[in-house]
Amino acid sequence: MAAERFQSFGLATPPAPRAIGADDGIALLKGGQAKPASLLAYGNGRSYGDSCQNEAGTVVDMRSLNRIRAFNAETGLLEADGGVLLSDIIAHAAPYGLFPAVIPGTQFVTLGGAIANDVHGKNHHRRGTFGCHVETLTLLRSNGKTYRCSATDNARLFRATIGGMGLTGLILSASIRLMRVPSLDIVETATPFRDLGEFFDLAEAADQVNEYAVAWIDQLAGGRNSGRGLLFTGNHAEHGSHAASRAGGTLSVPVRPPFNVLNRPFLTAFNAAYRWKKGRSAAPRQVGYQGFFFPLDGVRDWNRLYGPKGLFQHQSVVPEEAAREAVPALLAAARRAGQGSFLTVLKRFGSIRSPALLSFPRPGYTLTLDFPNRGSATLALLQELDRITVEAGGAVNPYKDARMGADIFASSFPEWPRLEALRDPAFMSSFWARTAKKLDMRRSAVEAAE
Repeated sequence: MAAERFQSFGLATPPAPRAIGADDGIALLKGGQAKPASLLAYGNGRSYGDSCQNEAGTVVDMRSLNRIRAFNAETGLLEADGGVLLSDIIAHAAPYGLFPAVIPGTQFVTLGGAIANDVHGKNHHRRGTFGCHVETLTLLRSNGKTYRCSATDNARLFRATIGGMGLTGLILSASIRLMRVPSLDIVETATPFRDLGEFFDLAEAADQVNEYAVAWIDQLAGGRNSGRGLLFTGNHAEHGSHAASRAGGTLSVPVRPPFNVLNRPFLTAFNAAYRWKKGRSAAPRQVGYQGFFFPLDGVRDWNRLYGPKGLFQHQSVVPEEAAREAVPALLAAARRAGQGSFLTVLKRFGSIRSPALLSFPRPGYTLTLDFPNRGSATLALLQELDRITVEAGGAVNPYKDARMGADIFASSFPEWPRLEALRDPAFMSSFWARTAKKLDMRRSAVEAAE
């Protein structure tokens, strides 16, 4: 199996050195032959950093486990293999007026990956995270045993596996509860705002009356235009399509260019055009779900546009009371560094708690920034964004990360030792090795010294 295919979406970290198929991985685990820290499940490679990599071991390609096992159109309960794509779940359930309650910014993630990262969408204020809608999951561990996990059966493993970044074993299958919708189409409204202060004034009220809400920020705009953007709100249309449209667009980036195409002149022109096109009318309009939820899925392999060094994504969340100072500080730090973000997204998280032991969303505001990898200059900026986030009482998203330090991870997720205690000894990721394992070794050294 060609290991170079098994790369993270950011393209800034090396591809997996070794890969095996799902059947081989299952056989190793059932036979009790998996060595310590040797395995990690690999879904569809949509994680931006190295949480889907195991540079010292082998990744297990889960995409061959792609069956929808059971579906009840009356209750909305769907059971599927861990390697099924969310696009396939949408296509299967759409004719019955059902849709995933939580959907991330791409439909090309596996069911197991959505659970392992406890992904969120544009409606966290209404539906919480993906893990809130998982009824049961089937987990295979290196002791050869298969565990049926739910809120009542093997509950500790259930909570650790949701948001556990694949470290508790292989997610063979799961049952999720879908939500009923009148149609797949979305009635979208784009509301321009002059600055972040106006956005914050709009955001909470928008959440109260809309299923979906997300803001686009013109990250390059400074001076009196600093923080301007568009707030997109949406609800499922009462009358619209019940058929899933073709997953993915016809456009693609066939090769990786030798330089970053998404440079500052391009981004300046793109932001101006995007703001004009999307913000020229405040009237609601009915749009297809693909364009509303998955605008970047329309261009296959768009991440290649960042060139040979790839990109880093930084996603932070800060408490509501700190957001009016922290979010402008994050954007200002990027402008001072001369770094342009292709797509800058700001959302409000609600108070619905996830069942996950470790989950990134928490009440407050989350800002996502994409930067081309320019080496040490970009890494220095990301460290500054980490500092601003943590000092504001916030957290940095681990499954979007490729370089955060162990201390930043500990500040973001102080409950990490509880996941380490439930981690399957045969499973390890590059992310966990450079963060939690370093913390664990440091803690063990302190205990030994005492």
